[in-house]
Amino acid sequence: DLGFARIAENSIDAIADRDFAAELLAALAIVFAHISRLASDVTLWATSEFGFVVLDDAYSTGSSMMPQKKNPDIAELVRGKSGRVFGSLMSLLTVLKGLPLAYNSDLQEDKEALFDAVDTTLASLEALTALMRSLEFDCRRMASAASDGFLLATDIAEYLVARGVPFRHAHEITGRIVRWCLDHDTDPTRLSVDRLKRFSNVFEADIGNTLTVERAIARRRAIGGTSGANLKRRLRKLKR
Repeated sequence: DLGFARIAENSIDAIADRDFAAELLAALAIVFAHISRLASDVTLWATSEFGFVVLDDAYSTGSSMMPQKKNPDIAELVRGKSGRVFGSLMSLLTVLKGLPLAYNSDLQEDKEALFDAVDTTLASLEALTALMRSLEFDCRRMASAASDGFLLATDIAEYLVARGVPFRHAHEITGRIVRWCLDHDTDPTRLSVDRLKRFSNVFEADIGNTLTVERAIARRRAIGGTSGANLKRRLRKLKR
C-alpha cells in the first residue's frame, strides 16, 4: 500500500539499515569526483596562460582588483563543493560504523548529510551545465597549442610499424629522431625526407602528409579512438 517493492524480512534490520542512504551518498560523491575534474579543466582553460575558453559574462564574475579579469566562479565553486559531498558520505559512514543492532538515536544524523548532498549535487549540475553551454572556445589558440611537433612522435613510430618495422625498433628510431631535434632546436615535422632517411630508409615522401595534427587525430578510428568520425557517432548516440 505504501509503494515499497516488498515487505522487509527482518524488522531489526529494517529500522537500523541506512545502506540506501550510504549508497546514494556514495553515488553523489562519485558524481562530484567527475564534475570536479571537469570544473578544474574549465578553470585551467580560462587562464591567460591557456586561453582556450572565453567565459560568458552571465556565468563569471569580475575581479575586485582587475577590471579585465573574469573569474570562473561556477567552476571553482563546483570543484569546492566536492569536499562538502565527500564529507557527507564520510559523516554518515562514521555515524554507522559503531552502532549496535536496532535503532539508535544517532541515526537521526543521516538526514542532514543526505538532504544537503542531494541539494548540492542538483544545484551544481544545473549551474555547471549552464556554464558549459555558454563557453566560447578559441579554436585558433587551441590549434596553436596542439602544433608542437613533438606531439606527433608517436605517429612517426606508427608510420614505421605500418611499413613492417617492429615496434621496439620503431620506438628506438623515433627516440633518436627526437634527440636529434632537441639537439638542433627543431621538431620532427620540420625534417626533410632525406634527413629522416638517415635514421631509417623506410621513410618515404608520404611522411610529410602523415605528420599533421588533423591526420593524427583522424587516424584514431578504432573503437574508443578520438577521431572526429568516432566523436560525432558518439555524440549522436548520446543525443538519442
